[in-house]
Amino acid sequence: MTATVPATVPAPAVTLPAPPSAAAIGLARIGLELRLFVRDPGQVAFSFAYPVIMLVIFGSVFGDEVVLPGVGFRQYFLAGIAATGVMLTSFQAVGTAVTEERDRGDLARLQTLGTPALSYGIGKAGQVVVTTIAQLAVLLAVAVFAYDVPLPTEASRWLTFAWVVVLGILAGTVLGLAVASVIGSARSASAGIPAFAVVLQFLSGVFFIDSDLPAWMDQIAALFPLKWMVQGMRSVFLPDSAAVAEQAGSWEHGTTALVLAAWVIIGTVVCARTFRWRRAA
Repeated sequence: MTATVPATVPAPAVTLPAPPSAAAIGLARIGLELRLFVRDPGQVAFSFAYPVIMLVIFGSVFGDEVVLPGVGFRQYFLAGIAATGVMLTSFQAVGTAVTEERDRGDLARLQTLGTPALSYGIGKAGQVVVTTIAQLAVLLAVAVFAYDVPLPTEASRWLTFAWVVVLGILAGTVLGLAVASVIGSARSASAGIPAFAVVLQFLSGVFFIDSDLPAWMDQIAALFPLKWMVQGMRSVFLPDSAAVAEQAGSWEHGTTALVLAAWVIIGTVVCARTFRWRRAA
């Protein structure tokens, strides 16, 4: 009698779930970046206190001084310090943080885990967006309630405010990532980036009437995003008649949008080509 060998039943195929997309990882990293931000009291205090302290100091020193017909110093200065706040929470904060994370080995561990560079950038940008919105809300509240600075009531001005802030955040974030890729160490970044930011504030007319700046200084400032953010903010918070005090005699919204968008593209290209997970040997 011949024994019958039972047929082998094939094991059911195991379907592994698809790995999360770079966008999904990036969205998850936004929450992580925000938690890391709030756990650093020094960074939180600097991000929110610096613009307010600058407004209080200059507002107290110059008081109700009129810089243009119908425009007090506090109202004029608010535009510049709002733009500076965007730069500090994006370019300066991101550039410094990325170099520190690289030096600590955090970026190397993320690379080992398979985190896409795009996801890392999305996380940083999302954190900057949330932080900047909160920072600007605090700054504007202090300006209104402490110094009676009038805010615009036209929807068109707030629309301008929105696109200037968004483009400024994007430009500042990608440029911060790009600068972090070419700076050797966190020590160099913590010294060089803030110093450059301070110089840029003076060149870009944050503390002065734009038409009072030498032409050569304005031409240098026009190469960088901050000058256009400041000018865009002035078009929001100042009356249309104040445009005559600009170097060009107008707000130049088209040029502002083009320059900021160009820096977003330039910064993105530089990041894609130079971003490093590890510190160069």
